[in-house]
Amino acid sequence: MRPLVFALAVLLALPAATGSAAEDLQALIDAAEPGSVITLQGGTYIGNVVIDKPLTITGVGWPTVDGRGAGNVITIEATDVTIEGMVIANTGSSLANENAGISANAPRVRILGNRFENVLFGVFLREASDSVVADNVVGSMPLDEARRGDGIRLWESSRSLVENNVVDGGRDTVLWFSDDLILRGNRVTNGRYGIHFMYSDRALIDGNYLSGNSVGGFLMYSRDLVMTDNVISGSHGPSGYGIGLKDMDVVEIRGNHLIGNRVGVYLDNSPSTPGIEHTISGNVFAHNQVGLLFQPSVEGNVVSGNAFIDNGEQVGVSGKGVFAGNVWTADGVGNHWSDYAGYDAAADGYGDVTYRLDDLFSSFTDDHPRLHFFDQTPAARAVDLAGHMFPAIRPRPKVADTAPLIEPPDIPLPPIAMPAPGSMLPSIVTAAALLSMAALLVSVARRSPLRRPS
Repeated sequence: MRPLVFALAVLLALPAATGSAAEDLQALIDAAEPGSVITLQGGTYIGNVVIDKPLTITGVGWPTVDGRGAGNVITIEATDVTIEGMVIANTGSSLANENAGISANAPRVRILGNRFENVLFGVFLREASDSVVADNVVGSMPLDEARRGDGIRLWESSRSLVENNVVDGGRDTVLWFSDDLILRGNRVTNGRYGIHFMYSDRALIDGNYLSGNSVGGFLMYSRDLVMTDNVISGSHGPSGYGIGLKDMDVVEIRGNHLIGNRVGVYLDNSPSTPGIEHTISGNVFAHNQVGLLFQPSVEGNVVSGNAFIDNGEQVGVSGKGVFAGNVWTADGVGNHWSDYAGYDAAADGYGDVTYRLDDLFSSFTDDHPRLHFFDQTPAARAVDLAGHMFPAIRPRPKVADTAPLIEPPDIPLPPIAMPAPGSMLPSIVTAAALLSMAALLVSVARRSPLRRPS
């Protein structure tokens, strides 16, 4: 018996194997000194943990923290916590309890380079200002869209950075009551709202790819937002807005590519304050059902230097009323319109005839959207012909661009962002689609619908 007792004593004296499934992550957290680093090797660790002191937890070899289908996988209740290099998996499925892969309730949190699998909410920051959410890959649960949680949600988390994340199949990426944010280089696909701002001022939304969502980006009840160099495509459904503005002030929309959406940009009471101007410049609106769609009372938007290419309707007005007070030529520069039928006798790059959008059929579709079913049909062309033949029935022009651009402006497509290594998402298909989009834009940019006279 003595050899057996000796062998057992030796086994008990050996340290537990790092990354062992039997090791309790909560016990490691409780034993750690504030400010220390816990390094987890590959393997599975028990989730539903609470971090209540400043710590860094870093993974080597993609260790998995498993929430086992209940509650949050990791809850952060202390400042200065970093989570990086982990697989965060299997939250609970309660929308009422907002079960999340990582739920943080303290400032200065850093969530870097993690993978979220089978999670209701991915990252949820509450009152977590000055935080960073970067280089993560966030999946979702196989639920109906309305029952999913948000891939990334910020609530009262000002001065935070959300950068280079890949979010697929979640409900929304939501930023509420959070000022001075930067959202840069994220790729959000197959959700409801790619990006949804509410009551959040002074944000930069730059270089994101929002594809296959019901709405690309919807900005509401905020001011001083800049949206630049984003690619937004395939926004579908009853709304299908690439970008939607609702009760916004001091917005700049510049350098974006809005391609194949139901509506490129939709404006509702934006600007909402008299005397405020919005700038919509240097964007590509291509192959959308409607390029720009306004509520009839909207005014104060300066639209110039854009390329409107083969949209079903270049500019639409949703509903009845007098539509006026928006500028289509700024500092002598108008927009490029693929259906412009004028000429450039001076060969200076600007049309000598004002581009007017006053076709009769589109005025009917503005009042009765179901008539879009007849777009491009002989019946629609006959209605437009009647409007040109009988000026008394021609509607008031929606657009009067006095300096239309003969050639499309040079608006480069931003570099295509790829997922982080180890992503579980089908990146090849998405990359191929974006490359096809780039090829399309190059082809249309080289094409002019009008030849200058020799």
